[in-house]
Amino acid sequence: MTFTSRAARPAAAGTAVALAAAVALLAPTTPAYAAANAVPTYEVKINLTASALDSAHAPSTAVKSAFGITGSAKARSYSYYDTDGLDLDAAGWSVRLRHKSGSSFEETYKKRFPVTNGDVDAALTAANAAGFDSGDTNYEAEIDWGYAKQTLSFSNEKSHSASGYSGTSMPTSTTGRSWLVNDIPGKLEDWGTADWGRNTLQLSRAHGPVTAKVYGGAWGPSDDASIEVLPVVGADGTGTEYVVELSFKTDSYADAADLHEDAIAVAEANGWLHHGDILKTRLILDRY
Repeated sequence: MTFTSRAARPAAAGTAVALAAAVALLAPTTPAYAAANAVPTYEVKINLTASALDSAHAPSTAVKSAFGITGSAKARSYSYYDTDGLDLDAAGWSVRLRHKSGSSFEETYKKRFPVTNGDVDAALTAANAAGFDSGDTNYEAEIDWGYAKQTLSFSNEKSHSASGYSGTSMPTSTTGRSWLVNDIPGKLEDWGTADWGRNTLQLSRAHGPVTAKVYGGAWGPSDDASIEVLPVVGADGTGTEYVVELSFKTDSYADAADLHEDAIAVAEANGWLHHGDILKTRLILDRY
């Protein structure tokens, strides 16, 4: 609000200043952020049942054809690092070490924010208030869109030489932890209080490793479609269960919405759809 006035007596000038100060105190305020909200990409993730696999535990020919999967299997192994009490997970953080055959190790530090009732903008605003905004180029924003759940995540990616490691072999828990602690990003290092992240990660261990096979392709508006088949130990610590995740990446919310609807419809019509969301990170943390 702008105040204009004629030349006034000193007493009137003092009154105007006081009035302006009072108005400023009463006026509604909005948070002031250093930068605009981040602009996320999207990854649609739909779980399929074991009926989508053939006798060799690979996606069946019908499943591949239905979802444009044309690539051969590529292996990748990974572990999540957290304390026995899962303190990082409780704070919305996950730390993963992954090794794809023929590649360097990938170190991923990810912060998650819930998306409530599909309100992506509200989640992005909450993330901005926590320091994750469009100006931070060290983190990539993504909406993971599952069967019924959406999550906003910010990922910081680093790498470590795989010299001396063949295939998708993984380091010992101690070695992997030392790499991850040495490369910890600042946001995690001082999350909440100084050195909280570093101290917590130093107390972590590897949950895993697990080794998945991934089959790539393209479907609809996504040129980055894939099916991951992940064998995990059963909930009772014995046997093997297979997690089958169909995913599509896109930069467009509208395309993600179409992919989500169409993938569910096709999977449902063929009897392959798992009616729910399997959170792989938490599954591995709990079982390993």
